[in-house]
Amino acid sequence: MKVQLAIAIVTIALTACMKNNSSNTKSTAAPFATEVDSLLSLMTLEEKAGQLNLYAGSWEFTGPVPKDANNQQKLENIKSGRVGAMLNVITTEGTREAQKLAVENSRLGIPLLFGYDVIHGYKTMMPIPLGQAASWDAEVARSGAQVAAKEASASGINWTFAPMMDIARDARWGRMMESPGEDPYLASYLSKAWIEGFQGNNLSDEATIAACAKHFAAYGFAEAGRDYNTVDISMQTLYNMVLPPFKAASEAGVASFMNSFNEIGGVPANGSELLQRELLKGAWNYQNGFVVSDWGSIGEMITHGFAADTLEAGYKALTAGSDMDMEAHVYENSIEELVSTGKISEEILNDAVRRVLTIKFQLGLFENPYRYSDTTREKADLLTEENLKVAREAARKSIVLLKNENNLLPLNKEGQSIAVIGSLAADKDVPLGSWRAQANEGSAVSVLEGIQGAVSNKSDVSFAQGYTLTTGRRKFVYELEFVEGDQSGFDEAIQLAKKVDVVVLALGEDCWQSGEGRSQTDIGLKGDQMDLMYEILKVNKNIVVTLMNGRSLAIPELDENIPAILEVWHLGSEAGNAIADVLFGDYNPSGKLPVSFPRNVGQCPIYYNHKNGGRPATNPHDAGMVFWSHYTDSPNTPLYPFGYGLSYTTFEYSDLSLSSSEMNQAGEIVASIKVKNTGKVGGQETVQLYIRDYVGSVTRPVKELKGFEKITLKPGEEKVVQFTINNETLSYYRADLSFGSEPGQFALMIGGNSQKILTTDFRLVD
Repeated sequence: MKVQLAIAIVTIALTACMKNNSSNTKSTAAPFATEVDSLLSLMTLEEKAGQLNLYAGSWEFTGPVPKDANNQQKLENIKSGRVGAMLNVITTEGTREAQKLAVENSRLGIPLLFGYDVIHGYKTMMPIPLGQAASWDAEVARSGAQVAAKEASASGINWTFAPMMDIARDARWGRMMESPGEDPYLASYLSKAWIEGFQGNNLSDEATIAACAKHFAAYGFAEAGRDYNTVDISMQTLYNMVLPPFKAASEAGVASFMNSFNEIGGVPANGSELLQRELLKGAWNYQNGFVVSDWGSIGEMITHGFAADTLEAGYKALTAGSDMDMEAHVYENSIEELVSTGKISEEILNDAVRRVLTIKFQLGLFENPYRYSDTTREKADLLTEENLKVAREAARKSIVLLKNENNLLPLNKEGQSIAVIGSLAADKDVPLGSWRAQANEGSAVSVLEGIQGAVSNKSDVSFAQGYTLTTGRRKFVYELEFVEGDQSGFDEAIQLAKKVDVVVLALGEDCWQSGEGRSQTDIGLKGDQMDLMYEILKVNKNIVVTLMNGRSLAIPELDENIPAILEVWHLGSEAGNAIADVLFGDYNPSGKLPVSFPRNVGQCPIYYNHKNGGRPATNPHDAGMVFWSHYTDSPNTPLYPFGYGLSYTTFEYSDLSLSSSEMNQAGEIVASIKVKNTGKVGGQETVQLYIRDYVGSVTRPVKELKGFEKITLKPGEEKVVQFTINNETLSYYRADLSFGSEPGQFALMIGGNSQKILTTDFRLVD
């Protein structure tokens, strides 16, 4: 009681300072340093170690604790201050009861953090992150994360394990759906916006939550696209392609980082001093947040063959800079012994604890441990009309028009008979996507509902299921069972397609085909979907496909046969309404692909910013011969390239010019291009800037995204778009891993996607 009173006195005495210190989380000054050090001086070794343990909730905290030994031990550890954070404890009542166990029973009453996977919404679902990335719009990312933070914080959550900023080049990888795509520039831009949305300007604002930059690092480069697999990449790829979004997250003041499951160069990420000590906490000066492992990954260093036992795993992870252990129970079984025997200095432990406590102070948990357990907010702030409005706008901006022959789209709201076909069209659950937090099952607006709500006469819209994609709806440890050979619904769909002006055919993936642990070797359309498409095509050529998926797909047959294709991802709660907005022209599609779409799985991984190689397709020495880098059965190019996306209008690019053909490292060049709307309706275009460094101390990509600007033009309107190129634009991590530019010739490319571009050259001189 005396120590509890002491910490209470310390906290009360510093309340004014706390309030003043709870300023913008982007500050480089250590916030709450005095408070944290005062508390740290009162803590025992056991209590310090306890702050680094993250437990998963394994019972309903509003009810009795199960009598098994594991849960009883968890209970005692929480009450004795041996737990610093919990995940998967939700609702205001649940988090309040769990918080009581820690605050009202432990010696010092240090509050818990409550983490949860709030990836693209809590109750109100936004588009999956890959879909949001297709908007190329920071406001889509920021506003969606703001809604997610508002809802999650109203339900007791104060920490999310998002955003994920892993570069994803391989469509076989299931977690592509959670990524911002294949490009580090776009990923950095969006990740910063997601962090701003989750954290706001002040973590003490009750409607914000702490964000987590994950997975640090190179998780998206798993060999064969197989989740949790080995990663073996060069230092140049690591520094130039993988790390930029994480550096941007550090600069944005993200509250935490999460390590990846994989190894890099033979060292598991949790044990990597390069990533955690040298880069993150060293060169990047990440001072005020902490690093958490992914689920059980510190213990998995033993399985990797990097640590012999729990004691060695704990030693390697903590000394490398991994501050908190998620559900491996390594730290709770090793840290006290490692410190008490002198194997690890107490200052290393103190640094980790100090980081965790800092975030707790920033969140205002010492001021009021129950500030996130407000039942009034939980009733008022979830799934509101305002939140759904944000979701609809985000979903509309995330849709990409892949094809539109003969201007089949947009459809007419009246006087046009429409057949809506496909089980995905009526599905109200799949659009919610994977990693859907606490979304109500079956709560999305379906494609069918969206179309029915948009037309002037519902009798103009008819529906047939056609195919069945999967049986049941099972997630996490269970595999989906795809239905093949049951074409009992084909005849109804075919007869319906004969009678109507246009068919809207919903094809794609079940939402549980993508996400963690859901890598695939086949990235085409499963089940009998393609068979149905071909049968409908025989009776009606006017087909619009709405493609619902969580990764880039290999769909050459669709591209060859279908006149209009909309990429609609898994768009969240308002999916059907947003899709209808685009189908009927209430919103002119403006999305651009954040990933390349392969022609077939054999092209994977495929990405636009590849290297040239010594024998590229344009090698003049091998013209007409086979001795150059290519496939004998497929083009090298993707089906749809990075940055690609059509509109209901057309844009013409012309008059590319530079303010100078030469610059030095202290100077700059302004690039200008004229863009004109040559169509009949207004539209938005994303003007993209790419740079190529022809010769470097290490080989450079054929092009790299270095900027973009979204413009809106009326029919016939034109605008000059300008980009400024300076030394930073041309800099990269060179052969010695120093960051800078190198004199030489550069190509500058501007256009509407990574392939359709205008090009000119300039020179960087000493």
